[in-house]
Amino acid sequence: MKKIEENAEREYRIDYEIVVDAYDEYERAAGWYYHLEDKMTFPFKAKVIKKSGISPLKENDEVLVLGMADQSECDSGIFVEIQWNDCEFGVPLEQISPVNSTSSDTVEAVEDWHYWVDRGYCF
Repeated sequence: MKKIEENAEREYRIDYEIVVDAYDEYERAAGWYYHLEDKMTFPFKAKVIKKSGISPLKENDEVLVLGMADQSECDSGIFVEIQWNDCEFGVPLEQISPVNSTSSDTVEAVEDWHYWVDRGYCF
């Protein structure tokens, strides 16, 4: 996996708003979970940007993001609950991207998570 270039604004937001005072992986996971839960406005439409081995979704599928998965399911990554083809299930947040009608806070929050994952960071 090729790491993306560092973004000072995102790094600052992550360090001072999301994982501030987090001393271990559990606290970093909780910081991300509650930050995303607070920043994202549900439901919102999203498009699948990449395949995942744990999800039946294909690139360019459109889904409705209903909310965060249960926190207990987010100790190794962030998952959201979606509706797709009359089914509801959880998918990794890095698999989807909000479409144009979504709030700017939601877009920023998802892009921050994508940045975290693409930089190779982990809890």
